[in-house]
Amino acid sequence: MLNTRMRISVLGAGAWGTALASHAAQSHDVVLWGRDANLVAQMAATHINALYLPGMALQASLHFSADLQAALDHAAGDDGLAVIASPVAGLADLARTIAAHGGVRNVIWLCKGFDPETSALPHAIVADVLKASGRTDLAVGVLSGPSFAKEVAQGLPCAMTVASTSEALCKLTQRGFHHHAMRVYASDDLVGVEVGGAVKNVLAIATGAADGLGLGLNARAALVTRGLAEMTRLGLALGGRPETFMGLTGMGDLLLTATGDLSRNRTVGMQLAQGRSLDDILHSLGHVAEGVRCARAVAALARAKGVDMPITFTVCEVLFEGLAVAKAVERLLQRDAKSESAR
Repeated sequence: MLNTRMRISVLGAGAWGTALASHAAQSHDVVLWGRDANLVAQMAATHINALYLPGMALQASLHFSADLQAALDHAAGDDGLAVIASPVAGLADLARTIAAHGGVRNVIWLCKGFDPETSALPHAIVADVLKASGRTDLAVGVLSGPSFAKEVAQGLPCAMTVASTSEALCKLTQRGFHHHAMRVYASDDLVGVEVGGAVKNVLAIATGAADGLGLGLNARAALVTRGLAEMTRLGLALGGRPETFMGLTGMGDLLLTATGDLSRNRTVGMQLAQGRSLDDILHSLGHVAEGVRCARAVAALARAKGVDMPITFTVCEVLFEGLAVAKAVERLLQRDAKSESAR
């Protein structure tokens, strides 16, 4: 894709925000903002994020800042782009700061999950913030898809989807990231893209648990396939489109997260199967495992909508109610026979 240089600010210096900022800096003027001034100073001095991407050399042209207002100034205007790279828990605060800034016109977020308290998807969280602020001029959307930060930082091939009701924002985001080894496709199905990104994390815990028990590749394939059916049922109930769940942010992201060794959520499941406590696992990870954070919200929403999600419900029992992983698998295997296409 033909690119003219853009001004992009990535807000959040975790693994994924850092990797995406480094990728974009190959073609654009990019600032990576982080809350931790010491980490930002270290990155500026070494061009390595030793905390979240140790050993990964970042683009020499990437700039770093601990000044949020300066980062937003950099992304202001019709040709600028602000990228929120926080977990779901930090989305509302950053969206409020952006809305108050006034100069930023284009915003995308990278987080995947539901609000654990309200079960709201990220686009609904942002919509509430913008309504309260009175901002009607912001173009907003989500960039999602199967993408491990480490591989993006290494420059390995990756395909993503940007979803927004603004065609102009989709094109701007493609201009920002569709270059070198990354492909970016466009969609207007915000609900479908976000449901896929959230639910796949919960399902990856289940497949990780099966792998941790040594149940084999047949079991993994069954869990992935039936998990995709669960994801699709919930997505359709919330207004998503069926083809979205066959694409990058549905089946693609589920395959990656459920089978890839770099998946934090799969790691949670594997280690639960090996007898470690959830608190111990999360402490040792050092990164957010969004599947744990949003599992209850997914289950609550499914029950409210009358959607059957047996894998998700069972994952919640393992995570929060003390159900043994082996017993959970036994329960799933004892479910009654039914039509594969049953809803």
